[in-house]
Formats: sequence, C-alpha cells, structure tokens
Amino acid sequence: MSRYVERAENMARLAEVGFRIALTPDTSAGHQEDWRSMLTSAGIIDDFLERHGEISQEAALDFLLFDPDNPSSVRSCIRAARTNARTVRTSITRDMWEAMNSTYLAFEAINPATITDARLPAFIDWTRERTSLFRGALLNTLLRRDNYYFSQIGGFVERADNTVRILDVKYYLLLPSNQSVGGDFDTYQWETILRSVSAHRSYRHVFHDQYKPRNVAEFLILRPEMPRSLRFCYDWLDELAGGLCDFYGTSGSAKSKIEDMRGYLKAMKMDAVFQMGLHEFLVDFRARNNALTVAISDDYNFG
Repeated sequence: MSRYVERAENMARLAEVGFRIALTPDTSAGHQEDWRSMLTSAGIIDDFLERHGEISQEAALDFLLFDPDNPSSVRSCIRAARTNARTVRTSITRDMWEAMNSTYLAFEAINPATITDARLPAFIDWTRERTSLFRGALLNTLLRRDNYYFSQIGGFVERADNTVRILDVKYYLLLPSNQSVGGDFDTYQWETILRSVSAHRSYRHVFHDQYKPRNVAEFLILRPEMPRSLRFCYDWLDELAGGLCDFYGTSGSAKSKIEDMRGYLKAMKMDAVFQMGLHEFLVDFRARNNALTVAISDDYNFG
C-alpha cells in the first residue's frame, strides 16, 4: 500500500520533470528524446512503444498519469493502494482509510481530457498534496508496530528507487549533446530536477551556489539532511528495520543488506562516484535496492 502511494507521487514528479523540460526551446523534434528518457527512467518504455508506437508529449503524459493498463501510472497506483488499504482495513486507522479512499474517489472523477497543459502543474501539485495527506495520517495515527514499520520501509525503498531514476534521467539520458554543460539549458535542467523532488530551495541553503552537477548529485545521493537523498532513505531504513527486528525478536538478511548499504553510502565520496561513473553507480544501487525488497519478502514470508 505505502509503496503504491509513494510510486503515485513519484510518477507525478517524473511527469513534471518531462513537462518542465519540454517548455525549453525545442531542439529534438518535439522533445521526443526527452520523453523517451522519462519513460525509460520509469521502466515503462517498452510497454509504451508497444501501445503507442510513436512518442509524443500528450501520449507520454497520459501513459504516466492516467492509463489504467499501465501498472505504474498514477491512476493504477492509486487504485492498487486503495485496494490494498481496503484489504487491510482493520490494520490501518480511520484517518488513513479516509485519506486513501477520498483520493481514489476524487481521482476517478477526473476526466483526463480536462487536464490541459495549463492545468497540469496544478494537477501534479494536487496529486502530491493527496499523497502527503495519506502519509501524514499514517505518521500521526498508526501505532508503532509491525504494520507501521512495513509501511515506512516500503515508502523509503520506493523513494530511493525514484531518486535514482530521476538522477539517471539527467546524467545518462538528458545530457545535452549540442550545448555545453554548464550553459543556460543545462542549468535549467538541473533546476528542474531539483524542483521535481522539492529541493531547489533547500539546495541553495546547503550550497549557496549555482546548480552544479557535482553538488546536485551529492545533494541527492549523500546528504543525510535531504529527505529524498539515498543516504537519508537508508538512514531511516536502518532505524525502521531495527524496530521491526525488535518487534519480532529476530533479525534476517534484509537488516544486513540495509546496514551494508548505509555504511557504503556513509563512506562514499563524490570523487569515487564519478570515478565509477554516475550511471554505473545508479544502476548498481538500483539492483541492490531491488535485492533488498526480495530479502524482506523472504525474511517475512511475503512470497
């Protein structure tokens, strides 16, 4: 349930990245390559091409936000989260259920044709507000028992995955080929990436500087005070896994994987990341993050 809520927000954020970048002067035949990178980052490019053939902004946005046949679309994620919430209705609070159910009902009443380019930013903001409402209800009303720990672990595993995907869009797929790195277009892209994770203002508080690739990467990977950074996610995952182990009185491979990744991120320096190659670092992290979900499933018999 919590992973689907987080994923719904993340898909909305990814759509915002694509939409904002598409507002820049057209240098790539309708920004087709920009949208291709968004869909690739979300892991849905093959499904999209099978259904639509050609890439356009309208089709990409509909696929990311509304398509019920795309299991990662915002609509599909909200539906799945609500179904899971209903399944465990007696294990969540009334506030959580009402936040989830009202979001589902409101989303189902939306006609996608009414979400024009002018209305899209407000719609994405609304989506983020609704997921924040559910998250706030969870944090403020749910007992700190196993259901709380599992919910939070799911959310932070999903968030770490999304931060990797958004970073990989910029570094691997959107790096401009016909403009110099550090130019106006490049700077605008970095600002867009930071805006997509609600971090453009907090970045300035930390670095007091222009949007430099090295600093942005450090901010989203290694800074423990940044709520969507990989380091922040694994700091919290370590604490949550510890709570789960205390609750059940046992530990497993998932806790070890979290401790290993947290230690890896704490010791990591940006020089080492760039030496490895940022894309390669992100691919490796995503694989290890995915392996963690398998370990959790094995440890707690989710299979």
